Amino acid sequence: MVRKNHASYPCGEQGYIYLWTLFAVALAGVGLAGVGPMWQIESQREKEMELLHVGDQFRRAIESYYLNSSGKAKRYPESLEQLLEDRSSLIAKRHLRKIFLDPMTNSHDWGLIEQAGSGITGIYSKSDKIPLKRTNFPEHYSTFSEAKSYQDWKFVHAGGGTGGTDSQRSKTPKSGVQSAPSTNPFASDKATSGSNPLSPSQPADSTNPFTQNPQ
Repeated sequence: MVRKNHASYPCGEQGYIYLWTLFAVALAGVGLAGVGPMWQIESQREKEMELLHVGDQFRRAIESYYLNSSGKAKRYPESLEQLLEDRSSLIAKRHLRKIFLDPMTNSHDWGLIEQAGSGITGIYSKSDKIPLKRTNFPEHYSTFSEAKSYQDWKFVHAGGGTGGTDSQRSKTPKSGVQSAPSTNPFASDKATSGSNPLSPSQPADSTNPFTQNPQ
């Protein structure tokens, strides 16, 4: 009785194919190891652009609240929710269309900067990561180039100052708030000549002035 040989290739050729398979797997692993960090860096740059955008929206809204406060003594909001519905005057006003997520922490847990007896003058991210962006900041945020972490990116109304350590607190806004917009802010960063793109005369929720070179 003749026995059939089920081997498709000679032993030597099978070993050769096995070695090439191992080489291909190792090469794919090296490629993936290189892509991973690159993806993380690009993702962080996108989040930085989003943080600059939403942080500036909060600053503008706080400034609008302050300028529109009634009475001789100007006041700042006591909570971020007051930016959504300002009832300090007879006609309710809306200075911010929604409470944005902090893109660095993916939460509404913003650090709040207060001026004693006057309210919230600014916000900042509670992320302790080191920023990648170091240049091409608008003049209003020029100090961001020296930041040691995103907590140093403080979006404060110019008249409110940054306050001291005792004037900073964290607060998570009430539930029911909307999430940050899903649009991708990652684009180019060319310096704008002439006027400051962050002029207070621009309304809140305008086009992201930070969609420029993330470097």
